[in-house]
Amino acid sequence: MPGDLGRDAYLAEGNAKQARKRAASDALIRDEDGRLLLVNPTYKSGWDLPGGMAEDNEPPEDAVRRELREELGLTIVSLRFLCVDWVEPHGPWDDLLGFVFDAGVLSPEQAAQLEPGDGEISEYHFFEVSEALPLLPDRQRARAVNALQVLEDGVPRYLRNGVAL
Repeated sequence: MPGDLGRDAYLAEGNAKQARKRAASDALIRDEDGRLLLVNPTYKSGWDLPGGMAEDNEPPEDAVRRELREELGLTIVSLRFLCVDWVEPHGPWDDLLGFVFDAGVLSPEQAAQLEPGDGEISEYHFFEVSEALPLLPDRQRARAVNALQVLEDGVPRYLRNGVAL
């Protein structure tokens, strides 16, 4: 019932005690030759899919759009959900929901306008898929492989630690 302060207080207490989930959102972006866009972060070694962590209460699709705009100056209007991966706690980290979206194929003009913009990306490059996959960290590679399969068969996937269920 709207305006029920007792119920709202009860729900707020429950909300404060319940687990919070971290979320990451990455994008599959290709050029017209079918090559996959990877970015080289400045804060760790190796290559990644473009994207990043969601902020508090930010929808995953908004997070990937924001990250693409901040990191590469790329504005994406249309996204298609490909897969989500529940990753168990590891190292110092709690569990994570890792989303992958299809951000489409860039024209040569769009690709030429990409520009690392927020200091988190030192460079970007389009790689043949067979070259790109081994460059990705294990967890992200598993998501990318499944996301690429979704591009082929059109069936979105739920993964658990990179394995489709």
